[in-house]
Amino acid sequence: MKVIVTKNYDEMSAKAFEIMLGVVKANPRAVLGLATGSTPIGLYRNMVRDHKENGTSYREIRTVNLDEYAGLPADHAQSYAHFMRENLFDMLDIRKENTNIENGMASDAASECARYNALLDGMQQDVQVLGIGSNGHIAFNEPGTPFGSVTHVVELTESTIRDNSRLFDRIEDVPRSAFTMGLKNIMQAKKILILANGANKADAVYGLVKGEVTEKVPASVLQLHNDCVLICDEAAAARL
Repeated sequence: MKVIVTKNYDEMSAKAFEIMLGVVKANPRAVLGLATGSTPIGLYRNMVRDHKENGTSYREIRTVNLDEYAGLPADHAQSYAHFMRENLFDMLDIRKENTNIENGMASDAASECARYNALLDGMQQDVQVLGIGSNGHIAFNEPGTPFGSVTHVVELTESTIRDNSRLFDRIEDVPRSAFTMGLKNIMQAKKILILANGANKADAVYGLVKGEVTEKVPASVLQLHNDCVLICDEAAAARL
């Protein structure tokens, strides 16, 4: 695993963009695995700025997202489908039909998971962007998730619900379950780019980089990937 420590969030985001741009320039039909939450917003802002200023095209780019809340329609203000449109897709020339995310309103969860797994089997990610939770989760793969897991529905832990509640009016409004890519789906990516910032991520980053490879810390599986880059700020890197 390559570890890049930056001074702050903005520098972390700029470095992540450098790597992302390299993937897009190398293959205009690349598959980008994307993440939501506050961590990748700086990366996405850099992508939008570059598109507007330099004309980098995403017209033939395809995307797959990690996860989506169960029970939220795509037009809900807190759905991850909405997040991606608001923070990235609507400001690029990417075609809507080339963007993919789980259907949070699927009436048959098992069928939706099977659909998404089949999609991923035919769309290997050229790069997969990840954040990391304070308990070491990646996507919504909580501690104890098998390394061989594929797309599934997960009941969210209280710590993850607390982490995500800042985006909702009330903690009671945070959905209690979500569709998520499994760890096996994530590990199939050619390159993995994991971002972390803030002192509250320091323990998780330590487990990711130097801890035992264990299902108790889902992110630790990334130690087994042959092209994983961690970019973190000094606060998140405090224990390394």
